[in-house]
Amino acid sequence: MSRILYFTRDYTTHDHRFLSALAGTSHQVFYLRLERRGHILEDRPLPDGITAVDWAGGKQPFTWAKKESLTADLQRVIHEIQPDLIQAGPVQTSAYLVARTGFKPLVTVSWGSDLLVDAHKSHRYGEITRFTLAHSSALVGDCRPVEEAAIAYGMPPQKIVTFPWGVDLNHFSPAEPASEQPLFPDQPHRPFVVLSTRAWEPIYGVDILAQGFVLAAREIPNLRLVMLGNGSLASKLRTIFEGNQVLERVLFAGQITQNELPRYYRNADLYLSASRSDGTSISLLEALACGRPALVSDIPGNRSWIEPGVQGWWFSDGSPQSLADALCKAFAQRQDIPKMAQAARRLAEERANWPENFKKLQLAYDLALNAPIIPTIKSP
Repeated sequence: MSRILYFTRDYTTHDHRFLSALAGTSHQVFYLRLERRGHILEDRPLPDGITAVDWAGGKQPFTWAKKESLTADLQRVIHEIQPDLIQAGPVQTSAYLVARTGFKPLVTVSWGSDLLVDAHKSHRYGEITRFTLAHSSALVGDCRPVEEAAIAYGMPPQKIVTFPWGVDLNHFSPAEPASEQPLFPDQPHRPFVVLSTRAWEPIYGVDILAQGFVLAAREIPNLRLVMLGNGSLASKLRTIFEGNQVLERVLFAGQITQNELPRYYRNADLYLSASRSDGTSISLLEALACGRPALVSDIPGNRSWIEPGVQGWWFSDGSPQSLADALCKAFAQRQDIPKMAQAARRLAEERANWPENFKKLQLAYDLALNAPIIPTIKSP
């Protein structure tokens, strides 16, 4: 049994997934949270058996002005807990603070956008990324693009463990939509429903999605859109829909619980994501597991999961017109959706089974625990 300190930026669905799996191992697991943002990202409590640690962080949003004080208190936490290993991520926040303390072994977990987007924000972010990876005994990533980005920033390939984080295939599973309340119950004709689950932020391309939906809605009278969640682009999205007279064809379902989520996938005809950057999208895997074909932006993380005409379709990243054209194509081929739904579920069963994929995390632990200790260099 090892003492594991799990250090993350906030408490999200991904954290609940990792912590639930770790709670089922022989490890003694301590949970440390860097910040608490304004909206709830995960409504379920910490899994039984996980010990939450009280410290200087985890109570409000993270700012770089607190870097020194947080590093000092993190050193105190490490001294008191005496972990055998720390698992931390994202790269430039939680993992970086651990690297600054000089603690080893550190298993850094990339959250996708930290290496695919944030590392390129500025020269300083690039330096922080290199420093953190140089002090990581192992790196966990969820797709090949993340692995390639880590290598470009100096991480040795033999210290990288790549596996999709996957989903609970029992919770996210196909079901007959007739057994559940439809999303648009008062429509005279059965609508063609597309579902968006991504946060309303620029990186997820929801403005592109809205513009593409408007174009497609002109061609498909019974097209409907369901948007879950919220975010900084809320007013912009409503302006797009209202200005193009399609607001009544959009259902804003808000922030929903994990228990409610499968119902939305099952009652949609198509999952839709215009994300500008992704590793392995958990939302995409949830949709596939529920037997929903997907229409997704043509980016590396999506291409590794969707084969056009088999589990869904691609459209050109950043192009509302390409999205609209692909949506019209999907509607025209809607008779193929039952067959594609079966292919989607098969793919999820083959590659997105979280309990099986989680076992690969132990490979990263083994790498880290057996890694030679490298002298600490000065942090940027």
